[in-house]
Amino acid sequence: MSQPTVSATPLEEAVATIEARLAALGTALRDRDALAIEAEAQALQRAFTSAMHRFTAAARSASGVPLPLRRRLAVARGQVAAQRETLARANAAVERAMNVLLPADWPAPAYAADGARARQNTTGTLGA
Repeated sequence: MSQPTVSATPLEEAVATIEARLAALGTALRDRDALAIEAEAQALQRAFTSAMHRFTAAARSASGVPLPLRRRLAVARGQVAAQRETLARANAAVERAMNVLLPADWPAPAYAADGARARQNTTGTLGA
């Protein structure tokens, strides 16, 4: 005989959703899939918002938030911090590469993006 399924509490469901969204975001980051990263980041934000409302209500109740769920949320918080650090490092690497390819003192283009001649900042006088 099969055992009856135990339904998760709303708090457990909220934490499980956060964990699932974090895992999906981690996969998108590893795959370097920009569209998936954007979608999963938004889904994670929605999951955190939903969880916040549930946990706020639970914190006000007599039973409070169970310690195992607080621990799971602490782990999730650490994962978010690690993913944020990974993104910051990747952004810094891209920025360094761009500075090497196009230094700040690189001469301005002779033409603007629309094909019109770029206006030079001159005073109209000749220097010696």
